[in-house]
Amino acid sequence: MAAEKFIIQGGRPLKGEVRASGSKNSALPIIAATILADGPCSLGDVPRLADVDVLAKIMQTLGVSIEREATGRISTRVVNPDQSFAPYELVSMMRASFCVLGPLLARRGYAKVSLPGGCAFGSRPVDLHLKGLRALGAEIEIEHGYVIARAKKLRGANIYLGGPAGSSVLGTGNVMMAASLAEGQTVIEHAACEPEVVDLANFLNAMGASIEGAGSHRIHIKGVRTLEGCSHDVIPDRIEAATLLMAGAITGGEVVVNNIAPIHLEAVFDKFREARMGFTRNCKVAGVSPNGRLKEVEIATLPYPGFPTDLQAQMMAMMCLANGASVFTDGIYPDRLNHVAELQRMGARILRVNETCVVIGVEKLQGAPVMASDLRAGAALVMAGLAAEGETEVRRIYHIDRGYENFEAKLVSLGADIRRAPDESAEKPPAV
Repeated sequence: MAAEKFIIQGGRPLKGEVRASGSKNSALPIIAATILADGPCSLGDVPRLADVDVLAKIMQTLGVSIEREATGRISTRVVNPDQSFAPYELVSMMRASFCVLGPLLARRGYAKVSLPGGCAFGSRPVDLHLKGLRALGAEIEIEHGYVIARAKKLRGANIYLGGPAGSSVLGTGNVMMAASLAEGQTVIEHAACEPEVVDLANFLNAMGASIEGAGSHRIHIKGVRTLEGCSHDVIPDRIEAATLLMAGAITGGEVVVNNIAPIHLEAVFDKFREARMGFTRNCKVAGVSPNGRLKEVEIATLPYPGFPTDLQAQMMAMMCLANGASVFTDGIYPDRLNHVAELQRMGARILRVNETCVVIGVEKLQGAPVMASDLRAGAALVMAGLAAEGETEVRRIYHIDRGYENFEAKLVSLGADIRRAPDESAEKPPAV
């Protein structure tokens, strides 16, 4: 696949209504969890993304058939339970693929999974995953870049999953999946509270698991003997929904996003109000509208229900055009600031000291060639290009394709002038 870029002609206010897709961060562990099922599973609202394609290939190497039906649903079925090897070539492309470890161990007693890759914005170790699985009785070794895990029988345990940056969403999911088939009861303390963890728990319960407390810092799991196949619809993608709303706001437009769960975005909506954004919401829809120049805000990323690190870059892009000086601190991933230099190329005034950035609002941004360093940085640069004067080229958009379904098509439907084009000057993107 040839490298591609976005070419954006900025200065057009976005206007219209658009639908948020199903959640990437929810769909991936749920797909991995189908390894546990004793029958077929049907999953609705799974977004069409590069990351989903990668995981589908990994699942196939693990003996799980996975097909997208004409209706758009994904169907899965375990066809070869003897395959428990997830190779480096695939796992290294996407960190979330490491969540196959827990289900493989619980269902098949053995797993050999490559240490993961993903976006390049700092170290995100898997220590908590391994700590939790060891507490359940797994024997784990790391050899030549692979995690090799064995367990004749997992047993319930009390497990503390707090880490230096708080709880781990993927770690909580991995341990929760494994504990669902463990003997006895498991209590996960300092569990991640994210909606995606709740969605995974709801899926496991629909399969026959016994999980209580998901969405709190203490999850109780009573192990069961078997889990059956089931049907489940993935929750809406809160990060995509907020990104689309911010794209409307940065262009001074009027955008409505439907198929959302507003309760999942309360911290974000609070900052919208603080910035004096024209903003409305109801049970499944939110919208932004012009309300003059935005006011400065202070943002500190925190685990859910705090402001998401996955929206830090997009919010920063939006505040580049606000009044006053906004302060951003990312205490979860302090190195997740590669977009700063690219926004500066577009005329943004941003001062960085360690993990803190001060964004001094300017009157306008200017189009420029920029490069996406990761998924959310790429979305932020597209937003900036939509608001900037002149033409912006965003390169390495394969990062964006990992997490936003039909991103440019949705923006075009709102009136954006954005198109995809070959990027002859770029390196070949990773195959998926």
